Amino acid sequence: MNSKSTCHVIGAGVAGLVAALRLAQRGRAVMLHEATPVAGGRCRALPDGTDNGTHALMGANRAALRFLADIGAREAWVEAEPEGLPVFDMADGSARRIAASPLAWRDPAKRPPGLSTAAFATLLRLALPIGDRPVAEVMAAHPALYRALIEPLTVAALNTPGQEASSARLGVVLRRLGRPGAGAVLVAREGLGPDLIAPALHALQQAGVTTRFGARLRAMTEAEGRIIALHFGDDSVALEARDQVVLALPPWEVARLIPKLRVPERHAPILNLHFAHQTAGPVRFIGVLGGLTQWILVRPSGVSITVSAADAEVEEQAPDLAPRAWAEIRAAAKAFGLPGDWPQAPPAMRAVKERRATPRHAVGMPPQPPRQVYRNLALAGDWTWPRLPATIEAAVLSGEAAAGVFSSRADSLGGSENTTTSKAVPS
Repeated sequence: MNSKSTCHVIGAGVAGLVAALRLAQRGRAVMLHEATPVAGGRCRALPDGTDNGTHALMGANRAALRFLADIGAREAWVEAEPEGLPVFDMADGSARRIAASPLAWRDPAKRPPGLSTAAFATLLRLALPIGDRPVAEVMAAHPALYRALIEPLTVAALNTPGQEASSARLGVVLRRLGRPGAGAVLVAREGLGPDLIAPALHALQQAGVTTRFGARLRAMTEAEGRIIALHFGDDSVALEARDQVVLALPPWEVARLIPKLRVPERHAPILNLHFAHQTAGPVRFIGVLGGLTQWILVRPSGVSITVSAADAEVEEQAPDLAPRAWAEIRAAAKAFGLPGDWPQAPPAMRAVKERRATPRHAVGMPPQPPRQVYRNLALAGDWTWPRLPATIEAAVLSGEAAAGVFSSRADSLGGSENTTTSKAVPS
């Protein structure tokens, strides 16, 4: 038996990266296994350097911001709209700024439309941890506020249409937005690749973590309540008595590896369109109401849009989507005076369709697996964090929690190496 135990982290998405770093910071020997050629999971940059989506953080995401600080990347995330979130309404061509945090609504210019006394009272009830109903049903008496703020927030945070989205999940988000500075919108200046994934991998390397790419976990062997072997595509790893495993994979992969677990089975898609359009000036982040486009991220290197809860849109062809999206981008750019040339014809565009981007956050608690499934195996992943929707924040929190399961010294973990009752966990 080896004198020093190893913790095997399976999956180099955000949750896996966080778990690996936290374990290494506690003096553990860590090996990180990733099935694809690149790290980042659903937050990764694509091979050409393009982000897969218009990912943003908010000041409320304190765990994610803490992780950025730990990997030396915090300064690369800039507050895109310090004066309030610009919102362009396709219905009437109006352009206004809306504060995401209620604390800033003391300024009348930053209040969302429809914010009456009765609507604010309904919003407070929505934020309370009482019951669970579709968000649209809760806000039915206040359609102006729902359309201007609550529906966009619901779709962005829960990736689920308001007619089915969980008011309890949204309530957690609203409570977090009540803190000072929580409404600040932060985006990566250069992109997720250089401003999140690359710094995380560098921090892991500095901490002594070994990373294997192209290593898909095919199956595991279990004996007497613990995992004793990991079977990858072309090799197997026998686990010593004190070795541990953090499984940081999407729910369908966890269900494949551990069929006895109940995991979320219904997922919602996200559509991202990336236009090759260079733009002068700072990073901008603009919301759009009443169109195909929901969020516009403008960087000097290009312009991207995101369509969340995109059940219908992911079935459309990219050439049909480009003119519609570009017309909305041009209208929003003109309304907010973005510098540069915005030609009528759409520039070259790349579509990224994430068909299983997140679980559907509908009314009712989804299956919630235990954090520790076997004596030496813990789960991580945004979908495993209770109450919060599947976001970068939830991924970070889950990675920290999984690492916390194995935070004690390796020599105190014990465990039997008896394999007389071993069995393969099916692939």
